[in-house]
Amino acid sequence: MTTIKDNLKEIQENITTAAARCGRNPADITLVGVSKKHSVEKLQQAIHAGLSDLGENYIQEAMDKIDAIGSPAACWHFIGHLQSNKARFAVRYFDLIHTVDKIKLAREIDKQAKKIDKRQKILIQVNIAEEETKSGADAHDAVELTQAVTQFENLELQGLMCMPPYFDDPEEARPYFRHLVRIREQILAAGVTSDAMRHLSMGMSHDFAVAIQEGATLVRVGTAIFGARS
Repeated sequence: MTTIKDNLKEIQENITTAAARCGRNPADITLVGVSKKHSVEKLQQAIHAGLSDLGENYIQEAMDKIDAIGSPAACWHFIGHLQSNKARFAVRYFDLIHTVDKIKLAREIDKQAKKIDKRQKILIQVNIAEEETKSGADAHDAVELTQAVTQFENLELQGLMCMPPYFDDPEEARPYFRHLVRIREQILAAGVTSDAMRHLSMGMSHDFAVAIQEGATLVRVGTAIFGARS
């Protein structure tokens, strides 16, 4: 029976291998452990085993865990759908919010960050496959949204995030990752700085190797680290 420490070691080796195959430095790729529905004990095991970044999907669950573990124990990523009325909690608890998809939400995050004198790091989520069941800005709106977000004083835009459809064959996700890269190129061409586009959050347990080959800097891995959710 493998442990969380064993799983992390294997995933880091796979990240290193995927990076080497495309001439990238594995140090440029951050593993975010997706810890939703996993216990505080499991999260602590992962932190003790060297995992420095954790991603949560649900505000209340995350707040309880972060209060129990302590905010400095990890870099906390919010990777779930965020409603504007929960923005104040996300700003208080999370280092990076991956899922900003509307100007209304960006404005509320900026407002809440200003209240606590914080510059909140965010990513723009793009609904890369235009799936009705998934959140994210439409691809054709991404450039305009990104330009608007850079005007907020208390937001620090750091890049883009996407969730392609699930495929049994990870190769089928590759065109979606490439699409996000093209959108980033359009955003840069429109005058947004490279610092604001430093990250691409894409790739999960089954397809992160392909995502790395296409330029991912943040890969979100849950099941391969923590096992099945309770």
